[in-house]
Amino acid sequence: MDDTRRRHSPGGFTRRAALLGGSAAGMLVCAGKAAARSTAILIDTRSRPEKVRDAEHFLVYRNDREFAAWPFYCGLWKTADGSLVAGFKRVPSSYGQYADVDHTNLTRNKGHIVVIRSTTGGRSWDPSSIREVFDMAIREEKDFPGGAAADWSSLPPLDFRSRDTLIMGGGIPALFAPNARGWMRASTDGGRTWRPHILLPQDDFPSISMPGTSIYSTREDGVMLVGVHTNAPGAQGPRPIIYASPDGMTWHYLGSIIDGEPSSPYYPGGSPFAAAPHFYPRPVVLKDGRVIASLRYQRDARHVIWTEVHESLDGGRTWHWLSRVNDWGAPGDLVPMSDGRVVCVYGYRLAPQGIRYRVSEDGGRTWGREMILRDDGGSWDVGYPRVIELEPGVLLTTYYINLSNDRIQVNGGVRHIACTIFKP
Repeated sequence: MDDTRRRHSPGGFTRRAALLGGSAAGMLVCAGKAAARSTAILIDTRSRPEKVRDAEHFLVYRNDREFAAWPFYCGLWKTADGSLVAGFKRVPSSYGQYADVDHTNLTRNKGHIVVIRSTTGGRSWDPSSIREVFDMAIREEKDFPGGAAADWSSLPPLDFRSRDTLIMGGGIPALFAPNARGWMRASTDGGRTWRPHILLPQDDFPSISMPGTSIYSTREDGVMLVGVHTNAPGAQGPRPIIYASPDGMTWHYLGSIIDGEPSSPYYPGGSPFAAAPHFYPRPVVLKDGRVIASLRYQRDARHVIWTEVHESLDGGRTWHWLSRVNDWGAPGDLVPMSDGRVVCVYGYRLAPQGIRYRVSEDGGRTWGREMILRDDGGSWDVGYPRVIELEPGVLLTTYYINLSNDRIQVNGGVRHIACTIFKP
């Protein structure tokens, strides 16, 4: 094992756990009990974060009159022809005053979700390739083009094994609305054209909205899993659940990652950055058939957020808590690598702000040293990454960021989309 792999390896932690009493396997069983909320494995907290020295950074999209952000719920894919397609949201913004770039204000029914293409492995991105996928001004079904949601029943089923099948989704009137209805669009030609909007079935939930999908979320039997939110009156925050489909034509509720969380006096709320304990589910399927999903846990969206991992041993039907990735940083996107490792990439909103990752060599049970890809952010308003494997051992992550050395400074620099290529 080379020095890099040794640095990330948690194997020693598992061996030490065995010495503490009981087999490592038995301890992993304990780790799966949601009520325990502890790993039952000795976790290394001695290693300081380490800066990655050979990471390559590239600009994906920047417009000095726009706030470009939130790739996490928009998408990142490598298509059949080898090109890359990255999704993000862009909103007009003059950067003339702080109110104009207020993070919360800009999330509310403004701008458009678009995709952009790279044919150079992420080193350059073609602005002429930008395609609009969703208009954030859409609040009701009647606002869809044509005046209603579409019906895909006359179209061919979706082949989730094809790298040209792309899925994007969200919620109207908004992603976390208590009355949200989940919308979805699909592309079968690698993001060049998109099927019209459909609405996901409510399945008797009070609200449904979908914060994006992963290209790694198809089971061996061809069933695709997507993470979904539902909100309910009296609940502390969104409840992350799983919807699934064998063909893209019918989507239905499959299981719940966690139970509903009732309101609590320890989560008083009352501000735009208030706690919403668990949301942004991102399931991925591992080679051994296990499904793991990252969740964001939040006390304050600017600072106190972290990434948890939950596990399903029956294809996404039932779930239990598995691990906590980090001290702070969320949402975290997961990539199962071809060599069996799993990498979680997340934004880091405490100073120095930027993008970080950790590696798991045991399927998400434990996580290695925190690695810093970037620490040049200009404010807390960074993150929401997506990550894919470009080729064996090489990853690319997209995210939004603002820079401390930007010539335009309004609580940080211009919010733009960037990407980083690295070898974990």
